[in-house]
Amino acid sequence: MRLQPFRTLPRRGLNRLRRMRRAGFPVRRARGWLPYALVLIAAAAGVAALAVRPDPGPAKQPLDYVVVAGAAGLRWDDLDPELTPALWAEAGKGSVGWLSVRSGHRVTCPADGWLTLGAGNYAAWSTETVRGQCPPLAPGLTQPDSLGADIEQQDGIVRNNQALAYGAVPGALAESVRCTVAVGPGAAIAAARPFGRVDRYEAELPADAKGLLDDCVLSIVDLGTVSGSGSARRAAVARADALLARVVAARPDRSLIVVAGVGGTSNSSRLHVAMAEGEGWDGGWLTSAGTGRDGYLQLVDLAPTVLAALGRQDPQGLFTGRSATTVPGRPADLADAVRGDHDADRRATAQRGVADEFFTALAAADLLLFLAAVPLMVRARRHAGPRGPASPPRILVAAMEVALIAVALVLPAALLADAVPWWRGDHPALFFAAVTLVLTVIGTVAVRVAPRYRRTLWPIGAVAGIGAVVVGADLLTGAQLQLNGVAGYSAATGGRYAGVGSVGLGVFVTGMLVVAGCLAQWIRKPWRPLVTVLIGGVAVVMVGSPYLGADPAGAIAVTAGVCVAAAISSGGWLTFPRFAWAAVAGLAVTIGFAVLDLRRPPAEQGSLGRILTSLADGTAGPAMQRAAAANGLSLVDSPLTVLAVVGVLMLAFCQFSPWGGLNRLFGLHPALRAAGAGVTVAALIAGPLGGTALTVAGAAAAVAVPVAVLTALRVLDHAADRTRPDDETDGPGGPGFVRNVADTRADQPEHAPH
Repeated sequence: MRLQPFRTLPRRGLNRLRRMRRAGFPVRRARGWLPYALVLIAAAAGVAALAVRPDPGPAKQPLDYVVVAGAAGLRWDDLDPELTPALWAEAGKGSVGWLSVRSGHRVTCPADGWLTLGAGNYAAWSTETVRGQCPPLAPGLTQPDSLGADIEQQDGIVRNNQALAYGAVPGALAESVRCTVAVGPGAAIAAARPFGRVDRYEAELPADAKGLLDDCVLSIVDLGTVSGSGSARRAAVARADALLARVVAARPDRSLIVVAGVGGTSNSSRLHVAMAEGEGWDGGWLTSAGTGRDGYLQLVDLAPTVLAALGRQDPQGLFTGRSATTVPGRPADLADAVRGDHDADRRATAQRGVADEFFTALAAADLLLFLAAVPLMVRARRHAGPRGPASPPRILVAAMEVALIAVALVLPAALLADAVPWWRGDHPALFFAAVTLVLTVIGTVAVRVAPRYRRTLWPIGAVAGIGAVVVGADLLTGAQLQLNGVAGYSAATGGRYAGVGSVGLGVFVTGMLVVAGCLAQWIRKPWRPLVTVLIGGVAVVMVGSPYLGADPAGAIAVTAGVCVAAAISSGGWLTFPRFAWAAVAGLAVTIGFAVLDLRRPPAEQGSLGRILTSLADGTAGPAMQRAAAANGLSLVDSPLTVLAVVGVLMLAFCQFSPWGGLNRLFGLHPALRAAGAGVTVAALIAGPLGGTALTVAGAAAAVAVPVAVLTALRVLDHAADRTRPDDETDGPGGPGFVRNVADTRADQPEHAPH
């Protein structure tokens, strides 16, 4: 039987085109530039979508006074209507939220927290390593007169913070107002000016404090440190509540009271109390542009909030945080808002305890499975001579396929598992593992029993589609699964509070581009870039939109990946014209979004606008230093780095070894090769830009590499098959397409060399 070469169109379609040409009919081909021009159109649409910002609403009227009452270590589980009536009443009347107390020190002790409050930036009182409990709060205070005080070591503190990566200036908040009042040692740290002077200082709140609190527009009161457990902790909370009651009784008219747990007391990160009560702050959740999440604030947001409440401008380039606002939606019952299923601190604490174990186990499972797959790949390729190894048993190959599908679905299953309150159980790690296992089994069975399971591209397309749907649905519903989720991010660490996390980004970009590559195989080559651009453009908008992914840097990385995938989706190599079109499209999104972001007021700019602004005024050095430090830390600490390395090694074996089969797979499916290139580019750019090194690449590898190995196994198994003429119309992924032709020419543009 004469072997027939594979065609992108059925034989009847090719013959019809030849007859039309011979008869003189004009037969138009799709212009080569048209698909790439559509890339630019999608880029422009992405810029328009990324530029949308929510209406900030009417501005609040300035108040005359602000009183900040801080208690290091104060958490929402410390509050009770009977034990802490003053705190409970203030929270009930005002707006509340969860406070992340990240500072310039890796462990935010009370002194670090108070200093960060006064700097409006990530500051550090000490750089010494903290193991266990934080040292007691003991600033060197002297009172040369009866009015104010001096902090003796302030000059050294200022110099030390200048050497850190954040560029914090202790005392920036005090320098922004006429005078400040400080009550207690912690308040003195926050209220001290850069040269160490505290304008008005009292070691304790006087019996009649009304004259003191209306002496300056800003008063800061240290409610004490809440640490330990049991009766000692309850006693400290009761003292803080009694002191707050006196502050509330002596507050000036037209004042705002801000209560905050300004720091931690040990080396474990927790979420603390934040509340604001005053005119215009009645009820609701606290939020800020810095977190982008209702109910969450950062410690660095407090200083801008103070100045905004007083109607003052932030000092130019000194504050890192954003002023807080209040939004509706808080449950009427305060207990329902901060306890039970809404206890964010408890969930974040459980998340940190489970995440490292989960990703370590996933990396180990991937490594063991890949090692077990290598002998099967060696035996799967059929040998011509009689001495070649026998093909592996079918039941063993089937079991390996199911295992590969299951391990690729673990990350989407882990994301879905966070919809269940597993963190409330007595054994959260076991509960989470059980839920994730059940969801993984359900997903694996759904892929396995599908009628199209035997098609070559079905497993990889189905797994990618499941991952994209899970992350996409989560983004459309507010990214609730990723917030304080094992496969998401923890608000307690202060890295991200809303939108798509690094793990979710890796799963999402992999899913969208691989689905685009699988679908593109069903259409003619000139129009494959269009499919890639349309699906990839959706990914760009969802990642970069402030309503959804809220990750402009990730959107730029995804844009680069989509452009590369579109450029080579029709086959061949990344030539200079293709690279030029891809570069122009990527620059269109990046420059367009940057220009629109720079036209906003500084307080409303996104991360890209702030980076470009700092580059323009010469202050980008600390930001670049922070990004480099974050990348280095993530590279060493994250188990996803191991996943990325293991995935790369397995893909290298699949492509460059005689038994790999990846070259044959990409030769038969050039759009899938383009998707792989796009995922690689996007993941390698997104990680360093986001300060997470190889985290995005590790998540992408956890989803894509197992099913890529499965697909390569299938191609190897059919490497010696022949395509019958009656199978040519089955299309990509059909039975005839699985049985690869042996006489495929290396010089055909549809196929890569074997």
